[in-house]
Amino acid sequence: MRNLIRNLFLLVVMVVMAIPVAAFGFAWCLIFADAMPLYRASFFIVRVGFRLAGIRIHVEGLQHIPAGQACIFMSNHVSNLDPPVLASCIPGRTSVFYKKSLGRLPLLGYGMRLAEFVPVTREGNVEAAQESVRLASAVLKKGIHITTFVEGTRSRDGRLLPFKKGPFYLALESDASCVPVSISGTEGLMHKGSMRVLPGNVRVAFHPPIYARNFVDREALMTAVRASIASGLPECMRA
Repeated sequence: MRNLIRNLFLLVVMVVMAIPVAAFGFAWCLIFADAMPLYRASFFIVRVGFRLAGIRIHVEGLQHIPAGQACIFMSNHVSNLDPPVLASCIPGRTSVFYKKSLGRLPLLGYGMRLAEFVPVTREGNVEAAQESVRLASAVLKKGIHITTFVEGTRSRDGRLLPFKKGPFYLALESDASCVPVSISGTEGLMHKGSMRVLPGNVRVAFHPPIYARNFVDREALMTAVRASIASGLPECMRA
């Protein structure tokens, strides 16, 4: 009952805060073509939400993030909480990949386009994949980070899954720094199929950057990123 009351209170507070932020933020974007105020305000609400939910985020390794350049953050994925947790910890502004079909939703789709999020499809189409890489490279050139969960889906048991190839094609194409990230703790705070958020501790560890240009091929780059992510996870989460 206590957690239920906490979650209802959290929902009410976030909705009340989100309405004026969305109204002002969208208007600002339309007039000035600048999404940064909406971005910052949105993640302020996210951080307030985490605090109200009793979620304590412990961040390590921020000193490893290269200053003054757009990076590709590559993380493991164990919970629906991972995207807001990670994005709220990254200095500056980050874009993410999203399912293309979500772009057809009126308000959500418009917001994701304003934020310069990158649409992807799950069809395995080579041309579509190349288009996503091209769009993501253009975002990086604007100085906006890209955040990607390299397993492509949530791990059911918390252990690392095989990695998708797309983010590594992007790294080779753009020559952007790859920053491996290890997330743990979120797997027990929001269970699959449930909207209930539980209080607890989350650890986000940023690792030293890995440069695609230093590797002979995509497979070698994937191996290095995987080893780095695994090094920051509890033993039970390493595949």
